[in-house]
Amino acid sequence: MAIRSKRSVSLPPELARDIERAATREKTTFSGWIAMTAAHRLKLDKGRRLIAEWEREDGPFTAAELADADARVRRLLGVAQRKRARRTA
Repeated sequence: MAIRSKRSVSLPPELARDIERAATREKTTFSGWIAMTAAHRLKLDKGRRLIAEWEREDGPFTAAELADADARVRRLLGVAQRKRARRTA
C-alpha cells in the first residue's frame, strides 16, 4: 500500500461538487482526483520552467520550432486520445 499524507483543505462548495462529479466520471476518489490533478499541474509548471530556462540560455524558440513542437504534441495527443477511447469503449 502506498504511503499517504493526510491533509485537510477548504474548498468552495460548488468546487467541491464539481470535483466530486469529475472523480465519479473518472472512477476515482475525491482525493485521487485532487492528487492526479495536482501532479498534472506540477508537471506543466516544471515544463514551463524548463522552457523559460532554455530560452534564457539559447534564445526564444523560432516560429518553425514552435510549429514543429505543436505538430508533435498534436500527434502524441491524438495517439493518447485514441488509446483512451478504446479502453472506455
